[in-house]
Amino acid sequence: MKLANDGGMFRVIFDWDYVLWEVRLKLVATGFFIYLGVFLLVHWLSSWTCTSYPTLSAKEKIFSNIAITRGLFGIQCCVAGLWALLIDPVFQSDQVYSQQNWSWFHCLTASGFILLENLVVHVSNIIFRTFDVFLAVHHLFAFCGLLGVITNVKCGHYIPLMGLLLEMTTPSICIYWILLRIGWANTLFWKANQWVLLHLQHCRMVLSYHMWWVLICNWNHVVENLGLPHFIVYLLGLSTLTLILNPYWIYRSTRRIFGPADWSFSLFTTLFGSSGKLNSQTLQKKII
Repeated sequence: MKLANDGGMFRVIFDWDYVLWEVRLKLVATGFFIYLGVFLLVHWLSSWTCTSYPTLSAKEKIFSNIAITRGLFGIQCCVAGLWALLIDPVFQSDQVYSQQNWSWFHCLTASGFILLENLVVHVSNIIFRTFDVFLAVHHLFAFCGLLGVITNVKCGHYIPLMGLLLEMTTPSICIYWILLRIGWANTLFWKANQWVLLHLQHCRMVLSYHMWWVLICNWNHVVENLGLPHFIVYLLGLSTLTLILNPYWIYRSTRRIFGPADWSFSLFTTLFGSSGKLNSQTLQKKII
């Protein structure tokens, strides 16, 4: 009885007419403002509870807040992605055309977060004269991919949900950043988290191979379902992820196993210098 009641509750939450533009845009806005609220709440709580937070530069504060917000978003993505990958019978039987009300909800609210993250990252790049090309490319393809879901009501959701599942590393990256900033970068917990992060980076690679398998086995159907422009974006994004982004991030995670390093502002440091500190020592940042 309790399970039946829970199922009814979730049906009420997700029971929207997603064909309507106003519904889709409202959920995108909901995701944007919910995660904006998390971003601001993290800043407020850190200011009051963390003694080291006020000593950070404005650039580092923004990155800390978005890293924690991204970690919470990653939890949402893991739940939605794993449910589609392992549990939901609709997505198990049809990986091209299938949609669910709950998948609409997650894809649209995730689009709101991606919009927020792009805004924060690019405004920060302009203000602080920083630029991470790998992160920018990742955000570009993520935004374009979810934009296709918003505009195409016939788009299947299995592939976008697998794209969300790629965010499985963000909670570990969030923990890594927090431990780095509070001076716990040489603790056993830090090392354990790094091994988890490296393992998840390899899981991302396996997941990207699974996405290739779905694409190759259903090539014509995927093209028909997504439409040619969206399909080209998906193909370029998956190729970039598989050949460049995933190997690069695996390399960075492997390097961190052998010692803490702050990669967050490496290009800025190389061009303009930095006064960032790690464990009360001047942080020697590198660009690879």
